[in-house]
Amino acid sequence: MLAVAFPAAAFATNCYVLATGPGQECLVVDPGIGVEDTLREVLAEHRLRPAAVLLTHGHLDHVYSVTPVCGGDTAAYIHTDDRYRLTDPIASLAPGTLAMMEQQFGQRATWREPETVVEVTDRQTLTLAGLEVEVLHAPGHTEGSVMFGLAVVPEGLPADEGLDRTMVSGDVLFAGSIGRTDLPGGDHAAMQRSLRDVVLPLPDSTLVLTGHGPATTMRRERGTNPYLQGLTA
Repeated sequence: MLAVAFPAAAFATNCYVLATGPGQECLVVDPGIGVEDTLREVLAEHRLRPAAVLLTHGHLDHVYSVTPVCGGDTAAYIHTDDRYRLTDPIASLAPGTLAMMEQQFGQRATWREPETVVEVTDRQTLTLAGLEVEVLHAPGHTEGSVMFGLAVVPEGLPADEGLDRTMVSGDVLFAGSIGRTDLPGGDHAAMQRSLRDVVLPLPDSTLVLTGHGPATTMRRERGTNPYLQGLTA
């Protein structure tokens, strides 16, 4: 699998481009704020064509550029419980945060809902761009937060890591931390259940591509992440 990651221009949200190889269709995961230029460069460099946009959840910093990327037959995929957020994710921003963002970019924030949206559900398997992607519903950060699992890993990983699968975790799991639950739609109890029932059962051989910050592995997080300590799968 070819995997390219780069941060958005705001909130350091990771955008991922996944494909079976150069010159193929690809998946774009979580196109955040100000990613259009870098994304065009990545697509041109590897001769990739977006087949779908996958959204781990509906927060603005993960979906802001979804409509420029989508178009024609390119649909946005989001869990049913977060579908409502694509109506106007700007409305959920605190006025101060919105003002700060607009000042940083020197223009008013606007939003246009993508034309084609596909709602996904827990344990659904998607076959897109030659890749099989399993949807794991893991609410807590938002009602419809999901992780996307693939039974392959990016090329070039150290063989001694023993990794054989990839999980794009969004804001469910970070390296050494987890997503916050104090925003609208967040639920601490739901997050604890997701960590116990969805995250902990993942094999140690799982590469975790996080929504913010560096990639990690389940082996590392199981042993060091304080938010997983004391939980029993």
